[in-house]
Amino acid sequence: MTVILIYLRGYFAYVDKGLLLFCSIWTAVLIALNYQLGIERTLIASLDSRFYQFLALFCVYCCAFVVPYLFIAVFRKQLIAITPLFWWLLLIAPILFAFKVSAINPLEYGLEGVWGDYWVAATTLPFKFLTVLAPLIVLHRMLAPQTSFWGMTLQNLRWRPYLQMLVLMVPLILFASTQPDFLSVYPRGAQVAFITVHTDYWYGVLLQALYEISYGIDFVTIELFFRGFLIFAFTRFAGAAAILPMAVFYCSIHFGKPLLECVSSFFGGLILGVVAYRTQSIVGGLAVHLGIAWMMEIGGYVGNGMSR
Repeated sequence: MTVILIYLRGYFAYVDKGLLLFCSIWTAVLIALNYQLGIERTLIASLDSRFYQFLALFCVYCCAFVVPYLFIAVFRKQLIAITPLFWWLLLIAPILFAFKVSAINPLEYGLEGVWGDYWVAATTLPFKFLTVLAPLIVLHRMLAPQTSFWGMTLQNLRWRPYLQMLVLMVPLILFASTQPDFLSVYPRGAQVAFITVHTDYWYGVLLQALYEISYGIDFVTIELFFRGFLIFAFTRFAGAAAILPMAVFYCSIHFGKPLLECVSSFFGGLILGVVAYRTQSIVGGLAVHLGIAWMMEIGGYVGNGMSR
């Protein structure tokens, strides 16, 4: 944990304070607008067309990601080296993630009934992973050679600080597991609980465990995109200044989550971004993210069970 604190202390000692202030205020504004107007849960969710959902999400993600870079380009020119490639990547990033969120699992068109509903639910997140992975492979090959695939490397990785981070999260998750807004969202595995009445107990447990693995794959997608692509593709233009726009963007994908989780995601994204930047690896952060996600699932199961 000392190592991570050193990384953070070094980052905050040298980060441009104007950019930090702008991104903090801008994130607060976006969060306030979202939870006052219900942008994610009400306005976007109510759109019938997936194409319109894509456009709406693209606009939200542009506000979260492009605006901070425009601030840098206009008011902090010394922090960035702008090229035509930079503008293309700046546009591709919100397009790619908006497509990921709004994409339809092809199995929805071919499977019916209870088992069809289960397999669609269990394969949707792996499918979305592929929709992000394929473009990232292409972009990785197109850009200048890198030491790893968007930070997927175990080189020089020390596990102890990440395990300590997970331990520190336990009391926060225990507290969250007593809150109604948290329990209304978690566990995500409750979405496939309907399948248990159509099979025996242990097979039902296996099917729910399979869904939890599928759920975990989504965090591989997120880490590859946010701490991988958005850090390692953009630091070539902006250096460590690329971390803050990534953190704002990361916060915006939590607009449909409980308010506390959304707010904390900005700080979590910032911390994981600093660690990825300093270690040149996203693997430790991925382990933390997966650990927190599955602990929240356990907290959701336990919390909902105790509240009945």
